Amino acid sequence: MSFIKNLQITPIDRVAVEEKVSRLNKRSIKKESKMQALKLALSMVDLTTLEGKDSEGKVQQLCQKAKSPHPSVPDIPSVAAVCVYPSMVRIAKNHLKGSRINVASVATAFPSGMAPLSIRIDDTKFAVDEGADEVDMVITRGAFLEGEYNLVFDEIAAIKEACGDAHLKVILETGELHTYENVRLASDIAMEAGADFIKTSTGKISPAATQPVTLVMLEAIRDYYYKTDKMIGMKPAGGIRTAKQAIQYLVLVKETLGAAWLNKDYFRFGASSLANDLLMQIVKQQTGYYQGLDYFSVS
Repeated sequence: MSFIKNLQITPIDRVAVEEKVSRLNKRSIKKESKMQALKLALSMVDLTTLEGKDSEGKVQQLCQKAKSPHPSVPDIPSVAAVCVYPSMVRIAKNHLKGSRINVASVATAFPSGMAPLSIRIDDTKFAVDEGADEVDMVITRGAFLEGEYNLVFDEIAAIKEACGDAHLKVILETGELHTYENVRLASDIAMEAGADFIKTSTGKISPAATQPVTLVMLEAIRDYYYKTDKMIGMKPAGGIRTAKQAIQYLVLVKETLGAAWLNKDYFRFGASSLANDLLMQIVKQQTGYYQGLDYFSVS
């Protein structure tokens, strides 16, 4: 059945969304809870390299950091996943062998999505054949903004089928969707079409992830769960750089979806630069002193 036949536009109260985010950001966190939150956030990070100059050595270095983010500090969790282009999936898979870290790959003509569907399907199948555990696809934003909702739905469903057993993370590129109503509608379409995760952004445009947009998406996930009893994951990506921001996002998740979503299976951060700030804050909590960025790898 076409999604359009069941389409309902959910009105969004912009003032209420932004006031709720502001209120939750004022929550105070006790020291013991803060350390737990910092380690939890680190375990949810997808370390990412998506540049034209990516090389085998760079991917191997990223994988090593994923497995051991700061070897001199005990009890530091590994991250959730390493995200690379399809051509680098096998390299990452080999280097992460024996770990519990997933290999994610962007596909579907990332970041524009501007390629024929057949090419995007082949791109997805190649990534999965190379060993990707997760595929991050981008929706066709132009089609969505023109009201071609069935097309968007059908393309997501086709990519989901091409993923096989790999999980599908659907990137909405919310900075190009303009309104909260559009963000909510795109979230609903993605989930109905088979997304395992919905994701804010490619990280290639600004604005990327914002807390109000994330709240709108979390509420869509909540309502979909009430309707279907199916848990969908959430991944804000781009622009999240500090441990303080990460903890604020965790509060949003806890207050909107509950503790069941507070793990790497249902929540991720797409923010490689965030990892080092989390590590700095963990060291500060353990020792009382900050280490400079020179003590952390740049990847």
